Amino acid sequence: MAVPNEYAAVAEREREWSEARARERSEAREGCGESGAVGVIGVIVLAACAVWSLISAAGRDARPEGVLLAVFAVAAGYAGGRIAGTLRPVAVACAAALTATGLAVVSPQEVPGAYPAGGVVPGDAGATAALLVLGAGAACCAASAARGRGSRPLLWALALAVTCTALVLGSVAGFAGSAGVLLCSLAAARTRRRAVALIALALAAAAAVALSWGVAKDTLPEGLTASLEGQLTGHRMALWQEAAAVAGAEPVRGVGPGRFGELSVTAQQSAVTDGKPHSAVLQQTAEQGVVGLALLAAVFGWLLYGLWRSPRSTAVAVSAGAALTALAVVACLGNALSFTPVTVGAGLLAGLAAARPAAVGRPVPAGL
Repeated sequence: MAVPNEYAAVAEREREWSEARARERSEAREGCGESGAVGVIGVIVLAACAVWSLISAAGRDARPEGVLLAVFAVAAGYAGGRIAGTLRPVAVACAAALTATGLAVVSPQEVPGAYPAGGVVPGDAGATAALLVLGAGAACCAASAARGRGSRPLLWALALAVTCTALVLGSVAGFAGSAGVLLCSLAAARTRRRAVALIALALAAAAAVALSWGVAKDTLPEGLTASLEGQLTGHRMALWQEAAAVAGAEPVRGVGPGRFGELSVTAQQSAVTDGKPHSAVLQQTAEQGVVGLALLAAVFGWLLYGLWRSPRSTAVAVSAGAALTALAVVACLGNALSFTPVTVGAGLLAGLAAARPAAVGRPVPAGL
């Protein structure tokens, strides 16, 4: 009697796998077929970011190396994610989640790729939150992509563990972002129209940009401004206001990459500073003008467009989109994008979620 039971179990696994493949094809139909176009757009956008940083730095004592390194990190991470996502998406996503969480535990003092060379600066807290968000996003993508029922609970537990790690580390932004990514990923399992979900995520990122500009320009209601000052600190708000003033003086080209610290009185008077306004949006506008800000928005839009056109399931695409959106919010409020592991991780996560599965036939062993 054992043989028929084994045959029945095999048949049941084959049926479940066939249903899962059919569901994935149905969910990804709106997104497949344009991976080449996504790659071309990415090359154009990233190349434009690199070229504009050089144009903005021309004729000035500017330092575009940081921008060029960030562009290279995103490109390398995305390419690596596309390759790894084709071969072993779940295994690589798990490794990425564990690596990001490990780096967050040892940060801010030991995060590799940090630009500041001195003591711990306030912006390092943004790196911790960003790494935790990316770790939770990678774990959620792994859980959504796993085919074995036995492995999914373990992967969801990994995502929950990353979220709890944020509480242990005392990172409020990391906990909020990781919890939001986890909730969005769970909800994405019942989502069939990824375009609506990704548009909502883009609007959330736009709201964070508008909030940071409202604080910098002092256009928010007094009650909201007083509440935010308690969370952001008066020092950071002063940096934001100076960044807005610098951007108004040089609206097109900006003052040049890496020059905000030289022009900021608040940064110069601080005992420990990295010369940054601790907001990617305000730093980009102040140092590279509105063109640089538009290119930064174009990079984010390209990543979301790649997720929309991804042949992966809607759950995987929305999970990655939620993590990238949470990262964008953290970057609006902190100095997250000045750390190479964060930019590499963002590109890697987007590449994993946009990669085309290698096999159309039988499943990969062990759910990987």
